[in-house]
Amino acid sequence: MLFIETDSPPPFYQDQLTAAKRKQLDKWFIGHRSQHYYLKRFKQFDEQGYLSPKWHWAAFFVTFPWLLYRKRYMDAIVYSVAGWSFIQLNVALVLVAFEFVAMSYIPDAYQMATRIGIAAVIWLFWSSMVARWTDAYYYRMARREIADVVEDYQRDENAQKAHLQREGGVSLFGLGLGFGLFAFALMVIKVQFLPIIAKPKANEVVFDAYDTIKTTQNRVALLYQQTGQCPTNSSLNTATEQVNIDIDTTAAGVAETDCAVIATIQNIKFPIRYLNDQTLVFYHVPDSDSWNCMTSLNKRQAPQSCLPE
Repeated sequence: MLFIETDSPPPFYQDQLTAAKRKQLDKWFIGHRSQHYYLKRFKQFDEQGYLSPKWHWAAFFVTFPWLLYRKRYMDAIVYSVAGWSFIQLNVALVLVAFEFVAMSYIPDAYQMATRIGIAAVIWLFWSSMVARWTDAYYYRMARREIADVVEDYQRDENAQKAHLQREGGVSLFGLGLGFGLFAFALMVIKVQFLPIIAKPKANEVVFDAYDTIKTTQNRVALLYQQTGQCPTNSSLNTATEQVNIDIDTTAAGVAETDCAVIATIQNIKFPIRYLNDQTLVFYHVPDSDSWNCMTSLNKRQAPQSCLPE
């Protein structure tokens, strides 16, 4: 799509056709959808005598579904394999180079955002290039098909019409297939690849929450042993940005206790936002020196000492 002839005259242009005949052939190829838009573009290319970049919003946002929608099936396969591979290769090369050259100068808090930004800029550049040349590409496809029917069916208009309507027009099935494949890809990312990234992050957050609450609980237990009372008004709180700590004489889900340390996970971002409001609780068992642990986390995420025996 980006390697289109820009010389004069445009490729496959049939100069022996009258303006009325060319317009009729264009209509058969384009179909009823967006016919006015493409007829205007085709006329511009015909009059100026060469191909030039124009802007195409559908190609910018959803190139692959647009290709299927316009029945460019083989081109859609080439684009999805070669085009996406080319983008991924460029993203990988630029990221590797940036990692060695400049990433050390970026604060740790902004490194992931920087990587995402670099990939987004490369993707947007490629999408912009595709969007600028899509109308020229579609014009070229139309002129190629028209050149074929003019040669193969010189005086048979019905055959010309049937051929152009078969090769051109739109396919709602293709459009649905394009978006369906996008949905499938997103599902695969969510189910297969996102957990690979999310699991280590979730383990880190849970470990931090457990370490924070355990540190506080040890101090609370020491004060409780010395005073015989739960230090609810003490300054022992070791809360962090992601872990809020409360010391209270009651705790949700605990039938009997006179002192509890409650850690609530908060301010967690994608892809592990599900950890927000999850709790870890260390509670004192009345008339004993024992402290038990309970949690709202599931068995896979919960620390071993907080699982029921």
